[in-house]
Amino acid sequence: MTQLNAADSTRPFRNPFDVVILAVAKRFGNKSKEVERFLKFAVVGTIGAVVDFGTMFLVQATILPPHDALSVAAATTIAFCAAIISNFTWNRIWTYPDSRSRSVRKQLILFTFISLVGWLGRTLWISWAYLPMGTFLMPKLLPLIQSFRPAYIPSATAEGKLGTFAAMFIGVIVVMFWNFFANRYWTYNDID
Repeated sequence: MTQLNAADSTRPFRNPFDVVILAVAKRFGNKSKEVERFLKFAVVGTIGAVVDFGTMFLVQATILPPHDALSVAAATTIAFCAAIISNFTWNRIWTYPDSRSRSVRKQLILFTFISLVGWLGRTLWISWAYLPMGTFLMPKLLPLIQSFRPAYIPSATAEGKLGTFAAMFIGVIVVMFWNFFANRYWTYNDID
């Protein structure tokens, strides 16, 4: 087994996305580092969205079907917490590896506070919009769904589930921009 030397243990985390991200970021000249961070943040956010939507799907399919706004808010909160854990971990390791003047605990508290502000706005939006969006989208998407599943008949909660995912998609995009800028200039403001 090979031992790591001190230089290897401080090397930032690398993954296959780095080549593409660095190539795109270099095109922005003196703003390339910020573009690199934003693109990494977006990749982390995409992974977080997969965690978020996957958790939401599992929660609504098992323990909290979307019967009312309270069950939708509870399910989105559970999914959001899973995504926060994923996002904080990957942002600390990959997006902002050079931000270490604050302890992990302090960064987690700041990251969580910013995420909670985003969660509040997102949850209010989803709780308000899920039913109108589901009612609007189901008749439009039903022919497409039935082209793949001809015998499909929407369940009593199908519009709520569809509306939840549609409203959540919009909320995720809006909150991503809030989270990036708030975290960049507050949680990770110790980097150049």
